[in-house]
Formats: sequence, C-alpha cells, structure tokens
Amino acid sequence: MAKPRTDSIAEPLQVSELFYSIQGESTFAGYPCAFIRLAGCNLRCAYCDARYTYEEQHRLMAVEQLLAFTRQHPAALVQITGGEPLLQEQVYYLLDELMWEERMVLLETNGSISLRRVPPKVVKIMDLKCPDSGMSEQMDLGNLKLLTPADELKCVISSRRDYDWAVAMLRTHIPALADPAAIRNRVKILFSPVTEKLAPSLLAQWLLDDGLQVRLQIQLHRILWPEKTRAF
Repeated sequence: MAKPRTDSIAEPLQVSELFYSIQGESTFAGYPCAFIRLAGCNLRCAYCDARYTYEEQHRLMAVEQLLAFTRQHPAALVQITGGEPLLQEQVYYLLDELMWEERMVLLETNGSISLRRVPPKVVKIMDLKCPDSGMSEQMDLGNLKLLTPADELKCVISSRRDYDWAVAMLRTHIPALADPAAIRNRVKILFSPVTEKLAPSLLAQWLLDDGLQVRLQIQLHRILWPEKTRAF
C-alpha cells in the first residue's frame, strides 16, 4: 500500500474525545481499544447516548496528532466512532494512514452515508436504524451490499416493533438469516437492546424462539463501569 500523501492531511478533524479502554460492543468486545470519537452527527436517534458529540464544543486535531495518540497503544484495536465519522472528509486520510501503519481499525457508522470510500481492510460496523430510533428512513440501504463477512451490522432494539421490523428488513436484504452454515459467508449481525426500554433477556428469548443466527449484544463497558456515562 502506498504511503498516503502528506499534503492531503493538513486539515484538522473535529474531535469529541480520545480514550483508551476495553471495547464494549461488536464481536471485538473485550479487547483493548484506542478510541477516536469524532464530533458531529447528521442523525438524532431517540436513544442516543453520545449527544455530546454534537451538543458540546469539539476540538480541532490534525491527523498526525490522532496518529500519535494511537501509537501510544500499539497493540490495541483502533476504533473511529462518533457522532458520524464519515461526515468529515479528512477521516478518509486518517483511515488510509492507519491502514499504512497496519493497524486493526474498526469504523462505527450510522448507516446513512455511503461506505464506498472506506478502505477495504477497515472493519465496518454499521447501524441499521429501527423505527423507534426515529431515523429508519435515513438509511442508505445500498450500504448493505457493500458489507462483507468481515463487517458487522447492528440493530438497536427498543421494542417488539423494532424487532419485527429489523427481522423483516434482514430477511429481505440478507439471505439465510436462520442458516448456521451461512454465518461465515455473510456480514455479522448483532441485535442490541435499549436496556431502559427492553430487557436483554426478553430480546434473547425472541431470538431463541425464532431461531435466528443473530448475535445478542450487551454493552460490556456498562457492566464494567455502570457509574460512567462517557469516556469508558
């Protein structure tokens, strides 16, 4: 891979926070991870737990400053999250630099912006917004065709309505949802409950009743540090 052009990374990014912690979500949950949380979001989900990314003042940081932070944790995963990181053009240069440094990079995105420009080796973790989020009509469904078996698709579930909608959408767009043999050949699918509205045990029972090959996700960081609301 060619070294990214240094003149392309002069513009800074709007950053909400940087922190080093245990990855709390996705199939990578439990691994040490260096988080870069970028500011700004184009959606306003009803259950959002990161409103500060668009409500509070951000700081401007050069790509090289962000790389210096990740280099402090050379053995960790790197996750680029938000807000919505793909709103900022410079994020693509940051991703290219991290790929050049051969880092394991996760990109968490809300599913409303095309994933076509994301470097192939970046693990894409895309939300599929359900009706109770208030944002289900904002999805770029073309992204579903861009997800590979290395990527992940997350549905945040607030109610039975959300669950039924998500299952119907997945059955429409992703084949063999109940076939265990298909797991290795399709995007990984995760259902995560909004715990204030839906008991994780109830969501687990729905998955068991329907026999779907979908991973139940509970936020590990909230179990480890229940008193914290950010910067885990």
